[in-house]
Amino acid sequence: MSRYKHREKRAMRTLRKTIVRLLLLVIAAAVMAGCVLIGRGYQMYQAALTQQSLESKVEEIQSDPGYTELSGLPEMYLNAVVAVEDHRFEQHFGIDLIAIGRAAWNNLTTWSLREGGSTITQQLAKNMYFTQEKSFIRKVAEMFVAFQLEHTYTKDEILELYVNSIYFWDGYYGIGDACEGYLSESPIEMTDYECTLMAGIPNAPSVYSLTENPALAEQRQKYVVKQMVKYDYITEDQAKTITK
Repeated sequence: MSRYKHREKRAMRTLRKTIVRLLLLVIAAAVMAGCVLIGRGYQMYQAALTQQSLESKVEEIQSDPGYTELSGLPEMYLNAVVAVEDHRFEQHFGIDLIAIGRAAWNNLTTWSLREGGSTITQQLAKNMYFTQEKSFIRKVAEMFVAFQLEHTYTKDEILELYVNSIYFWDGYYGIGDACEGYLSESPIEMTDYECTLMAGIPNAPSVYSLTENPALAEQRQKYVVKQMVKYDYITEDQAKTITK
């Protein structure tokens, strides 16, 4: 072997070792950052529950005069909510790893925190204890609350609490108040069109408010119907009768 080739091989070995060391350093830094993030998120979660217990918070939501039990809600509305917000709601344990992975990739590629991958349980946790401010620490705290919700309550109870705590704009919290304010009727009286319309508003209430942007709310309603078809809650023929 020539002296030149020997130097070239040695240089390649050195380069490979350098790359491996850098990768190990990056992995170690990521693990350390993750541990710090989890620790701070857990502290936020503990502080929230110290201020008000989960059971007390649930009782507070249930005591609202507009609180509506699942038996007072049309099945079309409940299916629409699950289809558009968290179609794996019945399968996951509080967080949806597939949705989180997709959201993390999209956020990394766009350098933003636009997509959260939150489940219905996580959204309920946020509505109960945290602000709408987007931060990784709050996201971790939200996950801890979601785990406790799933451990303490049934899926039906979680869904019921969720639809009674979401914001619909114009000062309406919960489906009961929103139906009274926007539709002048009780939730059980909603038509299929109204069910899918109301299911779409909480995703971005200021955008889809029926008083501010009725045209955008109708566009969102059509998307909700498409999601219901996609996840086999309704057929294409049924969708045609629901969409204006």
